[in-house]
Amino acid sequence: MRNKVIVLLGGVCLLSGVAAAQPAQRLSCEALKKLEEPGLLILSAEDVAAGSQVKGNDAKLPAHCLVRGEVNKHQGADGKSYGDTFELRMPVGWNERFLFQGGGGLDGIVQPAIGAGGTFDRPALLRGYAVVSDDGGHAADPKAPFGDASFGSDPESLADYEYRSTQRVADGVRKILIEYYGKAPNHSYFRGCSNGGREGLMALQRYPQYFDGVIAGAPAFHLTRAMIAEAWNTIQFKSIAPNGDLKDALSEADLQLVARGVLAKCDALDGVKDDLISNPEACHYDPAELQCAGPKTESCLTALQVKALKTAISGPVDSQGNALYSDWPYDSGMAGPGWRAWILGSDAMPAINTLIFPPAINGMALAGKPPAIDIFHFDFDKDATRLNNAAAASLNSDATDLSAFRKRGGKLLLYTGMSDPVFSPNDLIRYYKDVTQASGGEKPTFEFARLFLLPGVNHCGGGPGLDSFDSLSAIEAWVEDDSPPQHIIVRGSAYPGRTRPLCPYPLTPHYNGWGNSENAASFICGK
Repeated sequence: MRNKVIVLLGGVCLLSGVAAAQPAQRLSCEALKKLEEPGLLILSAEDVAAGSQVKGNDAKLPAHCLVRGEVNKHQGADGKSYGDTFELRMPVGWNERFLFQGGGGLDGIVQPAIGAGGTFDRPALLRGYAVVSDDGGHAADPKAPFGDASFGSDPESLADYEYRSTQRVADGVRKILIEYYGKAPNHSYFRGCSNGGREGLMALQRYPQYFDGVIAGAPAFHLTRAMIAEAWNTIQFKSIAPNGDLKDALSEADLQLVARGVLAKCDALDGVKDDLISNPEACHYDPAELQCAGPKTESCLTALQVKALKTAISGPVDSQGNALYSDWPYDSGMAGPGWRAWILGSDAMPAINTLIFPPAINGMALAGKPPAIDIFHFDFDKDATRLNNAAAASLNSDATDLSAFRKRGGKLLLYTGMSDPVFSPNDLIRYYKDVTQASGGEKPTFEFARLFLLPGVNHCGGGPGLDSFDSLSAIEAWVEDDSPPQHIIVRGSAYPGRTRPLCPYPLTPHYNGWGNSENAASFICGK
């Protein structure tokens, strides 16, 4: 048995690294309604029978105690009521692990706390985890699902969204876990994607003692800079769209043309043609190859389309040519529905960027302070400077010195889709390189942080790639058995029956030349 390590966590002793038998239940679920702790409100507590389900997931859940609660309840500076509302599910058959489930977008919604993470990843609650989810410190207006950032007018709620909610909720939940189970969890994990990925990075940077392992997917760690990029992309494509209708800047046929061009150039770099670009840094593509020599047809792009595409992919710059964010990779997933949904929109719905980023910039990042910034007329000198000055220090989770997390034995698993249209995969690669440099090189970094790249995959999933993998088992083995992921098997509905190894960057999968090319066993990770 491993030695006991006691970590003081917000007034709660967290036992880490202890193999123990299933603890005796200390309090009934019903009794938790009467729990009195400073700053913690129990709104409801009920036993849930085995076999129940939650909306959006067909998994049959185990018997568990469902607690809904709130911390930091207060009246905001705007007169509204605020607080960090959470949902905690504690299984009867507890494995003595705890998972904090990250949020997304502008938060404001308490998602079912079951720890779902992809079709191939069995929900954490079914594995025996206690799972919590929260709303990031505010309740969103249901009439504005993409754009309620009014909480920015209250400094307390804004700070919760930026970085504090995870700490406050984790402290309150651990008190409940101890009261219910009679002990704290042996191991604590965080998993989130998009803004949830940013929350995970923020937690390990600001509160390195809170989690043994963090899984951060497509993290919005440069959120203010990504906001600038979304304005940049919107302006480039709207400027060439017929009648100014953004969705018509590039047709479905145009995007398929680009995807086929990239695949023709870079697909076989891993030794097999499989419609996946598995060695993205070796891929050098120029859409000028598609430019029409004469009138526009379905087999070519106009000069204006080529220029707009190249300008957008190169990333935003100010009037002096200084980079304001990052460039983006060319990848087959640019023809995926997720790419269009965010960047261009469709007849069914305008581009998500145009729905979520204007309120995010003005209501949250600028905290409602006038004058408002218009992303369709964004000033890449004045507006970019104002946005970064207002919120970058508190909103971006881009610290590269992760030594405190590393020294206490924490593990970080990063991943992103290479066709993510929201947060540039190239920016995450550069961040990982900066962490590597700050940590003393590739070998020491590999000991606690690894990055995995998913070709063809859009934001947090979807697209013509493989997007389902068991991240939770991978980080469990790394944290608890000191067995780091040499690769992770990935699959997805876009290619039924196909598996591939996800290799930790900078390694990439290479076909061995003789095996079944649909099977992960026929690939090796190397440089």
